[in-house]
Amino acid sequence: MTKTEREKMLAGELYRAADPELVALRRAAQTHLYAFNQSRPEELEVREEVVRSLFHTIGPSFEITPPFFCDYGGHIRAGKNLYINAYCTILDCAWVTIGDNVLIAPNVQIYAAYHPTDPAVRLTGLELAAPIAIGNNVWLGGGVIVCPGVTIGDNSTIGAGSVVTKSIPADVVAVGNPCRVIRNI
Repeated sequence: MTKTEREKMLAGELYRAADPELVALRRAAQTHLYAFNQSRPEELEVREEVVRSLFHTIGPSFEITPPFFCDYGGHIRAGKNLYINAYCTILDCAWVTIGDNVLIAPNVQIYAAYHPTDPAVRLTGLELAAPIAIGNNVWLGGGVIVCPGVTIGDNSTIGAGSVVTKSIPADVVAVGNPCRVIRNI
């Protein structure tokens, strides 16, 4: 049986993002995001309803400060007590799993999507994605970039401006570009 482009995308295989199903899913997400990002500060119930319909799963007690951006939303799984500050972008072309009690500062970028490094393949329009996992009790400082395929362990702190290109273990403070462990907690 032939895989759909969405199945290929979620399996980490080369896929065509211009596929009609994927385009329709991104447009639906954009409609949800427009409603969320244009909501008034007092419209907390509207925001909650939009996020619950956008994300695959999200636990109780979350707050996301607009504006927020994502590709699909339906590939984001988040636990309880999530806080996402303004201008967060999640490219959820693969599963993005966020644990409980996670704090995400302003301007954080979480990128499961990437392009082939071989220019001949890149010119075909095919793309790739790799899942991201962020553990429980993690704090991502302002402007952090999390790259495809990365796992960040429980209880870790990623310092502001860091570019996380490789997985980070649990119970550490990590900073820099590229992000590296500077101490245990």
